[in-house]
Amino acid sequence: MRLYYSAPSPFAAKVRMAASHCGIAIETVPVDTTAEPDELITANPLGKIPVLVMDDGATVYDSRVICALFDRLSGNQMVPQAIEPWRIAATVEATADGIVDALILSVYEVRYRPEDKRHQPWVDKQLRKADRGLATLEQQILELPENLTIGHFAVAALLGWATMRFPGKIEGERPQLAAWLQRFEQQFPAYADLKPSMPAS
Repeated sequence: MRLYYSAPSPFAAKVRMAASHCGIAIETVPVDTTAEPDELITANPLGKIPVLVMDDGATVYDSRVICALFDRLSGNQMVPQAIEPWRIAATVEATADGIVDALILSVYEVRYRPEDKRHQPWVDKQLRKADRGLATLEQQILELPENLTIGHFAVAALLGWATMRFPGKIEGERPQLAAWLQRFEQQFPAYADLKPSMPAS
């Protein structure tokens, strides 16, 4: 199986961690989504990553669907099957992914709009969403089980990306989350190689 991804992407990092945890062998292919390469558009008409191309040519996207596939292929090594543990893991994943969405929108507003076209109240709204989400996440992580779930990987991907994009924010404003990430790194050593990172120049 072949995974199109970008090294900085938290959603791609989540998928790569999930593959590692589930013992799923994947070939990783870095792509530049801005350039809209043909191979990416063919695999996902939305031009978004991550996208998985299976051995038979079938495609799977987005990150939640890919992770669900890996979980099924591995005999449910990542998603709890009992209702309450599943609810906790899935809700934590949704919170973490939603925080990423809000922060990415705030980044894109600055990156892609000329200064005179930016709408600061809209940016502020996204940042409020993210801050509320992070506060909620501090409580939600207390419910996660000791064994790794999709919730763990979603939170680790978010925190790795936020640490990279907003240096000092997590450590300074959310010490509980920073401490959680340190414990996760010890529990899942592959994180060092799979976390969001800037591509080599």
